[in-house]
Amino acid sequence: MENSRAVTNTISNKKSFRRWIGSRKVQRWLILITFMTIPLILLFTFTYIPFAKMVQFSFYDMKYIGKRTFVGLANYKETFERSEIFGSLLVSLYYMGGGAVQLALALFFATMMAFKVKGEAFFKAALFFPYLICGIAVGFIFKFFYARGYVLDTILQMFGMDLEDIPFWLQDRRINNISLAATSVWRYMGQNVVMFLGAMMSVDNDLYEAASLDGANKWHQFRYIILPSIKSIIVLNLILCISGCLSAFEPPYVITNGMMGTGTYFVIMNRIAHENQRVGLASAMAIILLALIIICTVAQKLFFKYVFNDGTSDESKAAVRRRKRLEKAQRQRK
Repeated sequence: MENSRAVTNTISNKKSFRRWIGSRKVQRWLILITFMTIPLILLFTFTYIPFAKMVQFSFYDMKYIGKRTFVGLANYKETFERSEIFGSLLVSLYYMGGGAVQLALALFFATMMAFKVKGEAFFKAALFFPYLICGIAVGFIFKFFYARGYVLDTILQMFGMDLEDIPFWLQDRRINNISLAATSVWRYMGQNVVMFLGAMMSVDNDLYEAASLDGANKWHQFRYIILPSIKSIIVLNLILCISGCLSAFEPPYVITNGMMGTGTYFVIMNRIAHENQRVGLASAMAIILLALIIICTVAQKLFFKYVFNDGTSDESKAAVRRRKRLEKAQRQRK
């Protein structure tokens, strides 16, 4: 009797386990865990663990191979004391200026295509094509484009300019960073155009028709319909633009190798890490750059949250305060 009861309990336990494992809730969790395991392993292996090691390396005086000496915060102190390191951040201002031009041009071209121009598909492909080119290849393209007597100089000579009157685009410290920032404008503008255009396509066409019936021209439609509808995308592009400007690397590295005052923060960090073998100092520079990007992103987000709404509310905080002040002033007059 006891053996038969044990067999019966075993069979019932197996059936209950099968019912439990076959239930919809358990199957859903098993699928979620299965699909999350590999991405999490890859994320920890190639992102979080290397980042933790970089933070650890920033407290050591070390090379890639050899003895490590713990120095505490000395690498961070040296980063703030070396003029060429933080002086390279000033070079990022040129790229930020180029980023502002880039976003303005992208918004202009996206708006033009949102109003259905002829050859729209061709212009989309032509504007987005530079973004598909490898950054190293773009660097070599513009290295010959700006070279003395090559493409740009030849074009200017065709318009009547003398070669002696044409500046050295990469050697003249007054304009070489502007020339390099222009390469980033050419490459990334198409990406911003696509993002802006995608946001504009989500706007209901009935709004344009109603505005046209009320006598609104294209500028009014852009200002009162398009712009409020894509504010969240504008903020996103600005955040990406600022972080990209602070970490600019490919144009100055490939075209000028960071010489003649064109070295950005990333180029200097690469030189310190790979040429000078100061891995600890380069790791500290990377941590400081990450902190700067986070600070700029948060400050920018707070600024736009104060001045503009984020596309999900009707009014910004500043607009609400102005409206309340006007209402209070009207009540006092009465």
